[in-house]
Amino acid sequence: MPAVTTAPSPHLATGLLLAGAGSIAFSGKAIIVKLAYRYGVDAVTLIMYRMLFALPLFVALAWWATVRQGRSERVPLTARDALGVLGLGVTGYYLASFLDFWGLEYISASLERLILYLNPTLVLLLGWVIYKRRITGLQAIAMFVSYAGVLLVFGHEADFAGPNAALGAVLVFASAASYAIYLVYSGELVKRLGSMRLVGLATSVACVLCLLQFVLLRPMSAAVVAPEVIWLSLLNATLCTFAPVIMVMMAVERIGAGLAAQTGMIGPMSTIAMGVLILDEPFNRWIVAGTVLVVAGVFLVTRRRG
Repeated sequence: MPAVTTAPSPHLATGLLLAGAGSIAFSGKAIIVKLAYRYGVDAVTLIMYRMLFALPLFVALAWWATVRQGRSERVPLTARDALGVLGLGVTGYYLASFLDFWGLEYISASLERLILYLNPTLVLLLGWVIYKRRITGLQAIAMFVSYAGVLLVFGHEADFAGPNAALGAVLVFASAASYAIYLVYSGELVKRLGSMRLVGLATSVACVLCLLQFVLLRPMSAAVVAPEVIWLSLLNATLCTFAPVIMVMMAVERIGAGLAAQTGMIGPMSTIAMGVLILDEPFNRWIVAGTVLVVAGVFLVTRRRG
């Protein structure tokens, strides 16, 4: 009998392209934030504008995802569901976003992306703490390698960023931990409501919280910013916030979550490249070595989890 060959999935190339484009677009968020900070705006005001422009997009996403389910398949939103959406909106999108923006005031976009890229290791640790899931020896070594890479880049950055580098790194790490909590606890609601509907609802909650935070912490006069901040925030809300969510979700539908996550490894490299080219951030052997360690460690963690 002739050998049977398996044709590649017609959706593979499209899925890989969507996953890669989504990762690069999301990585551009840090670059835009750093550019906006050059105009004297602070984290509270900047994230307010980002979420102000993103809010109608995510409300529309939640509505569309709900309507798409159809009357027979649509799951009604119970009081328990609403509390779950509120909690996930606070941890996964409000706290994670605000702490990330705040941390970017003090550290480079390259270091920020490497810290955020530790997210799978934090999910693994939370699974061990909360659900008593076993961590293998290889996973432990992989996590050690990843954190060693971040420390290598941080040690280099602390030389020129000063003591504020430690504050920025802690804030971004807290952002990654907050998003890891979202990932750990979102499974039940994803199964019940669907991923698109949950993302739309939870992100809408986060948008409202960021707007409320600005009203409570800043005078309305603080909303008067340079026109460049407005345009950068609009770009951030569309190209680097809403679009990546849609692209990654579409990629997962075509190639699965595992391969989409592996493709997302292009994110740290794209952030470093944009940081060097657009922000004139330093690029040297320490950053290269740290990035290789982080990506290699996370790759091993996600491979073992998959």
